[in-house]
Amino acid sequence: MLSIVIIVLAAALVPVIWVVVQYNALVGLRNFIVESWSNVDTELKRRYDLIPNLVAAVKGYAAHERVVLERVVELRNRCAANHGPVSDQAREEGQLVDALKRMFVLVENYPQLKAGQNFLKLQGELINTENRIQAARRFYNGNMRDYRNRCESFPSNLVAGLFHFPPHEFFSVPPSVAEVPNVEFGGA
Repeated sequence: MLSIVIIVLAAALVPVIWVVVQYNALVGLRNFIVESWSNVDTELKRRYDLIPNLVAAVKGYAAHERVVLERVVELRNRCAANHGPVSDQAREEGQLVDALKRMFVLVENYPQLKAGQNFLKLQGELINTENRIQAARRFYNGNMRDYRNRCESFPSNLVAGLFHFPPHEFFSVPPSVAEVPNVEFGGA
């Protein structure tokens, strides 16, 4: 009789243990997503801190291009204040990247600005920051992939549905500056 009770208890405990293991795995992946998003957020803030200095450097040379510069500043402020869903942030970050690209196209018209040490240093910092953003984005998206795989794969999707683990979105934004443009210092 005792062996039957043990078998019944073991049979009842196995599914409970399985649910607990699946739940804990989902919680762990969700926490990895939160952590990796904070890495993305940190790098985006670093970009936001560089933008006013870049705009100020360009403004000294291209004061009549005020519309482009104001758009960069406006988008920078919107992005810095946006703490909504990843899709909203990605959309606004994409707009900011486009505005930054327009600003760098504008810079091409000012050789003295392009050759200035201050501008080159700021541009180098932005390139470094863009690389860091891309690395943080890849880390976030990798954690997101693992989480989504767990939430969508059978049978762990049953636990994800039972405990309402929501789907999350990937974060995709192109870099604003891919490489330092060539600077020519003149000569024959």
